[in-house]
Amino acid sequence: MPQPYLLLTPGPLSTSDTVKAAMQVDLSTWDSDYLAITERIRSQLLTLAGVSAPDYSAVLLQGSGSYGVEAVLNTILPKQSKDACLMVASNGAYGARIAEMADRLQINHVDLIVPETKPVTAALVTAFLDQHPEVTHFAMIHCETTTGILNPIETILPQVKDRGIITIVDAMSSFGGIPINLLDLKIDFLISSANKCIQGVPGFAFVMANCAILETCQGRSTSLSLDLYDQHMSFKMHPGKWRFTSPTHTVLAFDQALSELIAEGGVAQRYQRYTANQRQLVNGMQALGYQALLPTAVQSPIITTFKTPNPDFDFNRFYQALKDRQFVIYPGKTTAAPSFRIGTIGVVDQPEISALLAAIESTQKLTH
Repeated sequence: MPQPYLLLTPGPLSTSDTVKAAMQVDLSTWDSDYLAITERIRSQLLTLAGVSAPDYSAVLLQGSGSYGVEAVLNTILPKQSKDACLMVASNGAYGARIAEMADRLQINHVDLIVPETKPVTAALVTAFLDQHPEVTHFAMIHCETTTGILNPIETILPQVKDRGIITIVDAMSSFGGIPINLLDLKIDFLISSANKCIQGVPGFAFVMANCAILETCQGRSTSLSLDLYDQHMSFKMHPGKWRFTSPTHTVLAFDQALSELIAEGGVAQRYQRYTANQRQLVNGMQALGYQALLPTAVQSPIITTFKTPNPDFDFNRFYQALKDRQFVIYPGKTTAAPSFRIGTIGVVDQPEISALLAAIESTQKLTH
């Protein structure tokens, strides 16, 4: 058995013992108890998003978060059509991934590329839209974990939607950990994953979908398994029933994780905990001589990028020294500077951050 580690990553992340224990049951996908659990999850997700049926549907989809993003693009956008154009606002690897998906799917798209250490802003988006009146759909990342930057969707999406454009948000690393109200923000499609801020385990993605739009998309998907319309209709016509074999153990873990989110005080309280974790981490790291890549004003509470302290810094030795102390962090992903990343979500609170900082201090002589 591998050693137990505290995962300081943007997901998978450390989960509670009770979430792990929830998976120790084998259920049939046709079992009435399992169907009821699936429907409870779908209802609770809509509540967290500030919406309700029948206007919105929480569509669960087997696979990682990227499967959910690709299912949305493949289902709601025509292929090789001059009548539809996707705008991708990108300031990191996951925005770039959306553009790559659009290329693979032969979807007409235009891309607003913003430096990875700068946020996508409403001014940039509206100026770009003024130059591209052909845009019919708009997609962006909320928390871009390339750097940990938080893009201000609350100032961007309402303006985009007011132009009659369909809005798509990849909230993979933020939903459940940062308050998001789909109606207030005028979001048509929001995608996230079971193993992020709701603190479940990997196995499925979910899409909060505007039913009035989704139900016009029958037959548009070029993929059978990634057809979001068909998946939605399966849940609509046969409550709780996935089209193909569902990740039953992951579903049970997620159901428990949702209960624990509610018990914690909901998304607002979890957001406060994550924010306190991140502030404690940055203050402690600065005291040890590490500097955050991003300014506080654009930093998310999800994951923080730190610059390497000197040219001789050996990340692999640093990583292994922390892993030997049961802490797992992330390598850097940004091209702006040599760096590494530390997440502050999951079953992590201030005592764990204090223990991490003590472990980092004890590794200084090994890695500098």
